[in-house]
Parts: sequence; structure tokens; C-alpha cells
Amino acid sequence: MAEMELSAGTIEYEDTGTDGPVVVLLHGVAMNGSLWRHVVADLAPDFRCVVPTLPLGGHRTPMRPDADLSIPGVARLVGEFLDRLDLTDVTLVMNDWGGAQTLVAQGRDQRVGRLVITSCEAFDNYPPGLPGSNLHTAARLPGGLAGAFGLLKLAPMRRLPMTWGRMTKRPVPHHVMDDWFRPLWTSKEIRRDLRKYVLSVPPKAELLAWTEALRGFDRPALVAWAAEDKVMPPDHGRRLAELLPHGELVEIEDSYTLIPEDQPGRLAGHIREFLRKPPAGAG
Repeated sequence: MAEMELSAGTIEYEDTGTDGPVVVLLHGVAMNGSLWRHVVADLAPDFRCVVPTLPLGGHRTPMRPDADLSIPGVARLVGEFLDRLDLTDVTLVMNDWGGAQTLVAQGRDQRVGRLVITSCEAFDNYPPGLPGSNLHTAARLPGGLAGAFGLLKLAPMRRLPMTWGRMTKRPVPHHVMDDWFRPLWTSKEIRRDLRKYVLSVPPKAELLAWTEALRGFDRPALVAWAAEDKVMPPDHGRRLAELLPHGELVEIEDSYTLIPEDQPGRLAGHIREFLRKPPAGAG
């Protein structure tokens, strides 16, 4: 893992360094870049895969106490990350966390050549579904996050509908989840960072405006949604594909929200096919 110092603090990232088009893959709350391990293994022979671990609870180094870790603040960190690596014509891939959509709303998407939006927060689905509401409630209570994630040391608790049971159809390997949750188990500063993010949800009108801004994204976009998603409504995927000027939709069967865990091969195949298509009007 490499490290980079950004305005909010130090983040870790994986960079396969492979020759080929650049694919930047973003994870969601209380996990890290290992969410993409199977997809990266599939794509890495032909694409340069860059996977930052965002300050969303699975990061190992706390951010500065005054860091802006709101949804737009973390999105700005993504833009800063792309700038620092001087990446251009990036394919930006997101799963679970929909905050990267605000890059478009902020006009910080100049380095993005293509979007791949896979089952994630969109429209006004913040916090998303039962797991998101449960996390938001915990973040509002003194000691709530420590208690909520402390329960996840017990394997059976991980498959409850209010925790991770609706995020994947199949259990995520325990050693992977242990790695995701360990920073929250051991660091009050990491819990502080996550609390700042979780409690930053703006009014509904602002959320909808972020999504509406995608109408101005005039480059290719793929929406890959889990057909059986119980946290991110499948209808949101269809609406996003219609809203994006050059959007296309694929629905992935036999998966919940974390498609990189449930169906990594299918997702990688769709990304690969999408990247091989010439942009509309090319040639």
C-alpha cells in the first residue's frame, strides 16, 4: 500500500501500475479498498487499477481533527487525489458510497472520462436503507458507534438485516470484515471521523440536486445495479441510467449491494466491456 498526504490527512491506496486505461475504484462506509480485491485481480492485467481507502471508517490513519469529512468534503478529497496523481481520462467506479456523484455537481470531474455507478446511494437515499438508518442512529448516541461496531466482533451479528445481512447475499469472509472494522474497534479518532461523515447528511433538496447534476455529465456512463438490492432500490439504477445523457444500464442477478463481493466476475466483465466501447460519436 502506498500513502498520500492530502489536505484532510494521510490516505492509503493501492496502485497496480499496469499499463492501460486508469480505473479508480471507490468503496463505501466502514470498509476499505479490499472490497475491490477480486475485481482488481480480474482487471489488472489490462488496466491500471487505483484503489484509495477513503476516510469512511475503514481507514487506519485518523484524519486531522478539523478535516471536512462531509459527503461533499470526502468527494473533494477524491478530486484532490486524482489531481495529486495527475490522472486523466479516469474511469471512476463507485459502489455503496454515492458521494462521488457530487464531483460532477461541484464541477470537479474534469479528470473523469467515464463513470461506472454500481448499487450505491442516490437521490435522497441517505442514509441508505435499514443499515444506514441504524448507523445514523448509533452515530447520534454517545458511545453509539463503539457499541454498534463492538457487536460486530460476533460473527452472527454480521448477518442481521440492520447490519450487513442486506449488503451481501453471501457472508463476506470474516478476516476481510475484521480488517474493515478493526480501525473502528481500536481508535476513537477513527470513530470520530466516521461520525462526522454519517451526521453530515444535508437536506433532501440538496441531495436531489447532486443527482440532478448528473444530467450534465456528457461522457460515457455505465450503471450496474444489483437486481435484488434491498438497500439501494433497483429503481434508482434505472432512473440514473435515464438521467445520464450517455448512460446505459445492466442489472446483475444474484447479488445485493456489494456486487464486488457477490458477483465480482460479472461486474468486472461488464466494466471491461464498457471500457472497450468507443465513446459515442467516436470513429
